[in-house]
Amino acid sequence: MTPRGGAPERRHNYTLREILEELVGHARDVASRAKSMTPEELERAQERLEWLADEVWRVATEQQTPAE
Repeated sequence: MTPRGGAPERRHNYTLREILEELVGHARDVASRAKSMTPEELERAQERLEWLADEVWRVATEQQTPAE
């Protein structure tokens, strides 16, 4: 079954689901700890969020497989 737009259903794209779950988990972790994090930790967390967002975009648009 395909949703509007013809893209494969989310539950069939396990790679995308895994990366999205990691992104959401990381965002929740950062949000809960942000006030107590050092500037260096915040910078690393932001870089990780950006990297995960890039991975989501690549997998979702099927430009390439995510780097392991």
